[in-house]
Amino acid sequence: MNRRKSAAWMEQLVFIGPAFICFALIMIVPFFLGMYYSFTDWNGVSGQVTWVGFSNFIQILTQDPDFARSFWFTVRFAVAGVVLTNVLAFGIALLLTRPLKLRNVLRTIFFLPNVIGGLLLGFIWQFIFVKGFPAIGELTHLAFFQLPWLGDETTAFWGIVIVFVWQTAGYFMVIYIAALMNMPQDVVEAAQIDGARPGQMLTQIIIPLVMPAVTICLFLAISNSFKMFDLNLSLTKGGPFKSTESVALNIYTEAFQNNRFGLGTAKAFIFFVVVAVITSIQVRVTKSREVEV
Repeated sequence: MNRRKSAAWMEQLVFIGPAFICFALIMIVPFFLGMYYSFTDWNGVSGQVTWVGFSNFIQILTQDPDFARSFWFTVRFAVAGVVLTNVLAFGIALLLTRPLKLRNVLRTIFFLPNVIGGLLLGFIWQFIFVKGFPAIGELTHLAFFQLPWLGDETTAFWGIVIVFVWQTAGYFMVIYIAALMNMPQDVVEAAQIDGARPGQMLTQIIIPLVMPAVTICLFLAISNSFKMFDLNLSLTKGGPFKSTESVALNIYTEAFQNNRFGLGTAKAFIFFVVVAVITSIQVRVTKSREVEV
């Protein structure tokens, strides 16, 4: 009996051990090191690390208006990005699950932006906003293309939202398509026979049946929008006047440009706690609305 247990433990160690070691070195150890550094004044370079307790957290919460402003921007961006991305992705998925001749081509086209890296995508759209839109505006005289897209706080905000939605909607579309194609057709057909209208079909049949996909997409959208960094860096660099600076960019600036690594990791720890709480609440709420068929 003991020999069997030893053999089972050895099998688990052989198959799980290397992956766990890599995960620990890449994720667990840096996480706890970051927690430790958040209570110090380390500058990220020197070997001298001084323990300062909760002074970093007190300074962030009481004496750092830039962090509060970046957090408010991130919250607004997350709300807009999550809602628009999921609504657009679900609408496209509904359209592309119908018997259209070019639906496979359209699925590929909508998914392609997700393949492009965030920094490269940001620089491409920066060129579009700065050079492309003004050129179109001169030819068409349409006010939409003549807006100062990255030069004004409001338009810069919506510019980042547009690029984020354009990049991520295709990925969520694939998840929604998979959920829609795996719906039990007998339930759908029974509702149609009973005379359910399109609005009733959508709200009372389709959405409850694809709620597991909604849970996944909302979780990914919330976490990705809160962690958004590459688009922010390449499009606006937080400007104008830090009005579009996300929390991730604020943390990067604090730790690696201002050389206040302890303060930056303290901000990252606060950010981690907030995002973990929000995503946990979202998962619990949406999972409670899932139905079993």
